[in-house]
Amino acid sequence: MCTSHDHAQGEAAQAGAGRRGFLRATALLGAAATASVAVPSMAEAAPAEAVSTDWRPDSNSRRFTLAVMPDTQYLFDGPSINAAPVQASLRYLLEHGRDENIVFLSHLGDLTENGAKNEFAAVGEAFELLDRRGVGYSVLAGNHDVKSSTDDQRGPTPYLDTFGPRRFRGKSTFGGASSDGYNTYHLFRAAGREWMVLALDWRLSAQGYSWAKDVLARHPKTPVILTTHELVVEDDTLSSYGQQLWDQLVKDHDQIFLTLNGHYWPAGRAVRKNAAGNEVHLHLTNYQNRYFGGAAMIRLYHFDLDRGVIDVETVSPWILGRATKGLNELERQEIELSGDADRFSVDIDFADRFSGFDPVPARPARPASQMLIRGTAAYWRFDSAVSGTVRDLSGRGNDLTVVSVGGGKLGWSDDHHPDQPGHGSLEFTGFKSPLKGAYLRTVDGAPLNSATFRNGYTIEAFYRLPADWDASHHAWAGLVGRTGTGGAAGKTDGDPDEPLATLSLSDGPGPQWAVRPLNQQGIATNWGDETARETWWHVAVVNDGRHTTMYVQGCPVARNPHATAIGLTSVGLPWLLGGYEYGGRIDQILHGRLGDVRIVERALPVTSFMTH
Repeated sequence: MCTSHDHAQGEAAQAGAGRRGFLRATALLGAAATASVAVPSMAEAAPAEAVSTDWRPDSNSRRFTLAVMPDTQYLFDGPSINAAPVQASLRYLLEHGRDENIVFLSHLGDLTENGAKNEFAAVGEAFELLDRRGVGYSVLAGNHDVKSSTDDQRGPTPYLDTFGPRRFRGKSTFGGASSDGYNTYHLFRAAGREWMVLALDWRLSAQGYSWAKDVLARHPKTPVILTTHELVVEDDTLSSYGQQLWDQLVKDHDQIFLTLNGHYWPAGRAVRKNAAGNEVHLHLTNYQNRYFGGAAMIRLYHFDLDRGVIDVETVSPWILGRATKGLNELERQEIELSGDADRFSVDIDFADRFSGFDPVPARPARPASQMLIRGTAAYWRFDSAVSGTVRDLSGRGNDLTVVSVGGGKLGWSDDHHPDQPGHGSLEFTGFKSPLKGAYLRTVDGAPLNSATFRNGYTIEAFYRLPADWDASHHAWAGLVGRTGTGGAAGKTDGDPDEPLATLSLSDGPGPQWAVRPLNQQGIATNWGDETARETWWHVAVVNDGRHTTMYVQGCPVARNPHATAIGLTSVGLPWLLGGYEYGGRIDQILHGRLGDVRIVERALPVTSFMTH
């Protein structure tokens, strides 16, 4: 399946463009915002109706965003209440829910300074912006929201009155709460699977730990992001309570791969290995010490499962909204944070990281008969070691024999591309100088030897190169190709000693298809990009009777020529697997593994490749 592999800078550029569009579309706080103008009041904030009402995350996209809002306490402090920055951040999420595929928001506690009723009334009203749109979010109590000397058994509080379980019942993302109401879990779907945010109180009691462990046990295959108010205190350091939380909960639960907390500043990160030997990323994010109490700054965690990365950025929508009419000196420093602690990427191979609790089932082998689609000219697979002859499973008689050079042999492995029909591969150990190895050739008189494919063709192969693949010793070996030279066919444009057709590996290494079509004197070449070592790749060359396109992993490459190319020239000589001839003599032998190979005498769509 072809997948997108955008560079992190590209994503950053998209995010920047999105924010600029956001400013133009909403002008969050349209009131003038120069250094000489007073801060706008809550009443001056743009009404909720000014933003889109359509919050529908794409639950199947492998790119999605988790928004995080840390301590907002200085904005809700007794008589000094200003909800406008929080409202601006929440409107940003509503406005960008679709283009950034925002699936959830997590607040990290210390919503208020004193935990008073009037403070919670104000912040609770602000969050109604999300309630009215059905947006999934979580909150949790920080030490300023409740009496700091208590744990989750403290009983009723204004926090619980405002953000207790009653508020979340009926939300599609709400999973449940502990009996005391201070701990909650939330489930959302993204990248085609279920994810959990486990939102834990400022201090867990024994009952709280028991509840959290039970929630994890009831969702054994769900990856978990744990949010709490206190855990990391600075780079590479946990607080004493954070260490307790690690020891009693995080360490032994492999599902928890990311933790988020506020409380301390400046922002920091730690990485610990859990009992399963896997990394857990622990992030501290808090900006209350910065201009305007952090201005309800939000951190955006952009997950990209294809690239295996979480790209993180930190931005103040409130200040962005004020930028239309100028910013004061301090605002200019806070509009977007770009330091290493605030804008960074975390590399995670998600499938591998989650394999301990939710392994991706291996795709079973498929019968050879399923691969024999209409027009199959040859199909070879290596389900067991080769001992002389490899049968052409198409039944067309294009069997292969082993040719040894310098005493070289072919090995066998059950290693294979995850989408390969057959679950085995041949191990080639070619070396350039002195030439050594073994390769395969079609038997004399095989129908394939004289085939010209005037109406089109598809050639597919799976390959993997080892870590020690070296261009000086191994470049330009063939995966699949036919023997016979251009000179022998009377086509002498270019190098007449080059073979008539070869799917070779360049010094990149990358696949190259170089052929002499029936309608050309010269060589037509399709170039693929470099392909990494120690990784299985699928390559396909498709000719529709007029043009040839190379695909790698089902994705068309850039360097596909536009010139008309009809068929393949033949002088009736054998095809090779793992070998390359020059001047009519074997010149290079593959160093790597070769899986299933199929040749079809018509153009196939990507959906008919062996990977599907």
